[in-house]
Amino acid sequence: MSKILFVVTGARAWTLKDGSEHPTGYWAEELVAPYQVFTEAGHQVVVATPGGVEPVVDQGSLAAEANGGQENADALREAIDGIEQLRSPESLELVDLAAYDAVFYPGGHGPMEDLSGDAHSARVLVQALESGKPLGVVCHAPAALLATEVDGSSPFAGYRLTGFTNAEEGQAGLADVAPWLLQDRLVALGADFQEGEPWAEHVVVDRTLYTGQNPASSGPLARRMLDDIA
Repeated sequence: MSKILFVVTGARAWTLKDGSEHPTGYWAEELVAPYQVFTEAGHQVVVATPGGVEPVVDQGSLAAEANGGQENADALREAIDGIEQLRSPESLELVDLAAYDAVFYPGGHGPMEDLSGDAHSARVLVQALESGKPLGVVCHAPAALLATEVDGSSPFAGYRLTGFTNAEEGQAGLADVAPWLLQDRLVALGADFQEGEPWAEHVVVDRTLYTGQNPASSGPLARRMLDDIA
């Protein structure tokens, strides 16, 4: 059995371009689907957030229309209620990566707000990359990679990766109000951004970095990581 660290946003709102706040958190499917993949394979998942705060789910991710119907939405809510770790997460500041075999970052707009500038998350990301441990990041969570930039350089520069695209942000109706767009920032970071079709499953693997473009990619991304988790 391996021990997998889930780094989850602690943000409850995303600050838009005009300074207003858009309610957010983690995206339900992007946490639940990988959690189920890993735990059903016999692995242990430990949740950590900035400051050890209890994370909140983006209520939009529990809407029937976001999940192909009310039955699927209800199943997600039930699954979240059953994950005890979400009510007592570890503090990201105190995480010792040596205790873990892999790292996973669920998305949602929350990481755009907090993890994009979190030095403790940056430490975990860089250590994961240097150690060769599988590192999975999905949808908006690649925003966390931005915090690894120091003096204009990031260890993730040159990596092939994906994330929530400009096209998807536009179709979601938030591109015009966003303070910045994830795809643009990842390209500026020096990443080799691989754009798939909007909303379709798209997973990119480069060395030990595993990235997924959108919610539909979260489960497939976790299953792909299983191949390399001891």
